[in-house]
Amino acid sequence: MTKQTALIQMHIAAILFGVSGIFGNLIASDSFVISMGRSIFAIFAMTLLSLHFRYIPWRIPLKAFYSLVVAGILLAAHWVTFFYAIKVGNVAMATLGFACFPACVALFEMLFFKDKITKVEYCLLFCVSAGLIMVTPSFDLSDGGTMGLIWGTISGILYGASVVINRYTLKLTTGVQICWWQCLVVFVILFPFTVTSLPAVSQMDWLWIACLGLLCTGLSYYLFISSLTAINAKTASIIIALEPVYAIVGAWILFSEQPTIRTIIGGLVIILAVIWAGLQKQATTTKLVTE
Repeated sequence: MTKQTALIQMHIAAILFGVSGIFGNLIASDSFVISMGRSIFAIFAMTLLSLHFRYIPWRIPLKAFYSLVVAGILLAAHWVTFFYAIKVGNVAMATLGFACFPACVALFEMLFFKDKITKVEYCLLFCVSAGLIMVTPSFDLSDGGTMGLIWGTISGILYGASVVINRYTLKLTTGVQICWWQCLVVFVILFPFTVTSLPAVSQMDWLWIACLGLLCTGLSYYLFISSLTAINAKTASIIIALEPVYAIVGAWILFSEQPTIRTIIGGLVIILAVIWAGLQKQATTTKLVTE
């Protein structure tokens, strides 16, 4: 694979990650049903990927099993809160709230791995915090946009915690196996809460849910992994940081969710801070995780 092809594939992966919020906005079902349904199609996609890469997805060390269960619980909570953020707010607020997760990773790595927070990470934490304050529509909890941002931020915190757990798990198994097991845990946890709602899910909802699992999880993950054969992890992380841009532009075009100047400026502060922090650190290992 040439570097140019890899870059194109990585941008497509970032777009697919970004449009997960758009699909979530199109689905009338609640966030629990969306997340459970996504896990079904994602398991199917990850099984195909495992066969492609010649992995047996369920064959993992026992030590990895327990951390994968915890990470799967966090992933379930991340998906549910992210799609709920879209329901109560909008795609822009949910996505920008979620974009705080790199800063959360730095905090969790300090707490769980005793890693020292660098000056770059302190700057990242400050810029992300400032950006979140700037994009907050109001400090009134009855404001839908504000609640969307809060739930999106909670979603980012949960995702950041799962990334840190996967840092340990990647030493024991592969990224594809991690995704397969996490999606299985999501299904097991959420199915009991959604089984009575499934008969009411429309065919159109199932179509969009399938797109979430097959395109935004399966295909995007395949493009992400295959691109890493020609570009380094640092370049990949910078491109993936553009995910909120694609999501906001897509919502603007499809749903007329025009962001305010304040949202644009605050969003740029967050996104540019994440990109800048990525440029300052040379990645030594690639965190392959389900988003």
